[in-house]
Amino acid sequence: MSEILIVVPVLNRPANVEPLVESLRRSEADCELLFVCSPSDHDELRAVYTAGVSHLLTNWEPGPGDFARKQNAAFAQTTSPYVLCAADDLRFHPGWDSALLAVAREFDVGVVGTNDLGNGAVLSGRHSTHPLVSRCYIDTLGGYVGGEGKVYFEGYDHQYVDVELVETAMARGCYAHCSGAVVEHLHPLWRKGADDKTYRKGQAHRAADARLYQSRRHLWLAENATRVRAGV
Repeated sequence: MSEILIVVPVLNRPANVEPLVESLRRSEADCELLFVCSPSDHDELRAVYTAGVSHLLTNWEPGPGDFARKQNAAFAQTTSPYVLCAADDLRFHPGWDSALLAVAREFDVGVVGTNDLGNGAVLSGRHSTHPLVSRCYIDTLGGYVGGEGKVYFEGYDHQYVDVELVETAMARGCYAHCSGAVVEHLHPLWRKGADDKTYRKGQAHRAADARLYQSRRHLWLAENATRVRAGV
């Protein structure tokens, strides 16, 4: 078993399957790849079958929180020591996996940020859109306060799941950034991809997700304050 499992929740982007698989092959990473698909997403499933890669089929149809639910379902049904929270619009650059593992081991942290070559907060080391998480960290503390065994909080429609994961890890002193692990995000915002229905679906409830995020920030800030008072 490889140390890193790449989990890719997907929805209605069959054309992205082969380029992602080829990008991973060219990066020569020692890892496993798992697509998480919706049962009615037939074109996506055909593309995954054609590519000959592993997949997990959900027992629900896509709706609010689908991305987080798919990531959590994959985590619960696998055993790899590390999971990369990925997407289908990525390009893997050589050495990304070894760089991540080196940082995770050197700093003994539960969440390691990758370099997506687009997001300003990512480029400055303050965020990660596609982080690596350790199974030990998720099983013990959870990706969010009260979320032991789960990577992402499922209450968001789509946005801010990564923000809460990273900020919670930072508040706990469990985050390190790895600018040398280049997992490029081919997103329309960075003019590296075309807009589509899946992107628009993910953005549709951004304002509501932002309000939810603001209402939840006290959770990890309070947890951090408690740890500081306890001298942890």
